[in-house]
Amino acid sequence: MSGSVVPVTLHGMSARTHDVLRSTSGHTPHMDWSHYRFRSEWELPAPPAAVYVVLEHAENYPRWWPQVREVTRIDDRSGVIRVRSLLPYGMTFTAREVRRDPAGGVLEIALSGDMEGWARWTLTAHGTGTLARYDQEVDVRKPLLRRLAVPGRPLFRANHALMMRAGRRGLTACLQAV
Repeated sequence: MSGSVVPVTLHGMSARTHDVLRSTSGHTPHMDWSHYRFRSEWELPAPPAAVYVVLEHAENYPRWWPQVREVTRIDDRSGVIRVRSLLPYGMTFTAREVRRDPAGGVLEIALSGDMEGWARWTLTAHGTGTLARYDQEVDVRKPLLRRLAVPGRPLFRANHALMMRAGRRGLTACLQAV
């Protein structure tokens, strides 16, 4: 029982807690303030196959997603990504392909560096377009952000939301230009 992970969702915001052995004194789980779970859903004006073709080429993200500042390919399955949103800090991480499933509409990567964890795009038909769901679960490793984890958490979540909003706008414009 000690160390198992229990996902908790409160009012649409997700957090991960660790289940700990409880003593008779009523010991409760603690929250890892440097752990984040995000989910964004984007309605896009193109069929899933067309969206997939754009999303599978991460090296082109800086062309349509302003906060993705740079993507440098290492090989066919991995690359280094540098991002920065509104707050004055950047994040650099290595992304390694874990799953590429065009038929299922799934792209998944493992992340290591300033953040460690995973991110996944899941694409489904939605009317004449696509519903793109982006799920991400990461532990922040960047020392400054870990030190500011408790007071900065609401700002970090808002910063991520702004980045995702700009990504949706950029991808929509990219798909409409095709």
